[in-house]
Amino acid sequence: MTNAEQVMATESKYYLPVFARYPIVLERGEGPYVWDIEGKKYLDFLAGIAVNILGHAHPRLVAAIAGQAGKLIHVSNLYYTAEQTKLAKTLVELTGLDRAFICNSGAEANEGAIKLARKYGKTLAADKVEIITAEHSFHGRTLATLTATGQPKYRQGYEPLPGGFSYVPFGDLAALEKAVSAKTCAVMLEPIQGEGGVNIPDPSYLEGARELCDKYGALLILDEIQSGMGRTGKLLAWQQIGVKPDIMTLAKGLGGGVPIGAILATDEAAKAFHAGDHGTTFGGNPLACAAANATLAVLVEEDLPANAAKMGKYMVDALNGLKGKYPALIAEVRGQGLIIGMRMTKPGKDMVNACMAAGALINCTAGDVLRFVPPLNIGTNHVDEMIAILDKVFAAEQ
Repeated sequence: MTNAEQVMATESKYYLPVFARYPIVLERGEGPYVWDIEGKKYLDFLAGIAVNILGHAHPRLVAAIAGQAGKLIHVSNLYYTAEQTKLAKTLVELTGLDRAFICNSGAEANEGAIKLARKYGKTLAADKVEIITAEHSFHGRTLATLTATGQPKYRQGYEPLPGGFSYVPFGDLAALEKAVSAKTCAVMLEPIQGEGGVNIPDPSYLEGARELCDKYGALLILDEIQSGMGRTGKLLAWQQIGVKPDIMTLAKGLGGGVPIGAILATDEAAKAFHAGDHGTTFGGNPLACAAANATLAVLVEEDLPANAAKMGKYMVDALNGLKGKYPALIAEVRGQGLIIGMRMTKPGKDMVNACMAAGALINCTAGDVLRFVPPLNIGTNHVDEMIAILDKVFAAEQ
């Protein structure tokens, strides 16, 4: 039995069987590459599902984590720490919102956003509790966030679910207008749906959602967990069109790989929370905040959003070149910056496996959309390498 087989056999015996893992055991990484336990090298264009925005083992991130681990890892939120305060200040200054709360994940961030919206709604009217989300959305795996998720498959088997959620087609402003009422406390949307298949609405959709929220006294929550942190070519996807939310959530790339999430809110929304209304034991710990502070410093100093915009255009053009070469296989290429989806005319699972065998990591979402969310500091040579592998895989599919 190989080392990889031993790890996989042990996992199958002891781990809760909730993941359909790919049959490789990853051991180390550097830049946009990872190596498995058997020594095989892979180009990582999944990046921990849009998490490793600096790639693997970035020296400034490694130094920040190691340095902080040698000083203080955790003390709880009963006390102040400089790293948490620095992170909150930086996030507020970069986003233009007023208040920050640091947690451990995207699901926790969205859970907190839902709680804040409900609390806010009830300051206006006892029945102002309804939250509208979009079909094909993904907001997390807690009971509240999977209820907010507009994909029934994630909710099946967990009934009874929390009440007060409804769903409208993504990008359909008329449907949203029909759904919003005086009882709506929030509209919760992803500026770009990642797990739903890299779905990008017309800019007028978010503009209209903002107007509807203002009209009915509801909060606009934007889930930037996958689209934020520079991935679209701006720090935040909403900055592309200038639609500022009342509440925004971040996670994934925020810590460069270290688990962390954040809620950002305006002062008006934030006033609904008071001491004891929300909390976390591990959220905002010095180690995670040091990682996030280092990640944000690199992101800003090296202008990685601009590189994401440049490399995204380069890659979309190259993928469209493949579309022209394989028109029977590729239906559409869509993306913004380095969140890119390629919709295929057949299920994408086998093509993901073929890419892995050829030395590249991607994934398939929504059944037939190959998703590319690589580190934001990649170069044209890395895109060219990915395109060459796809070309080889697509040629074999014909």
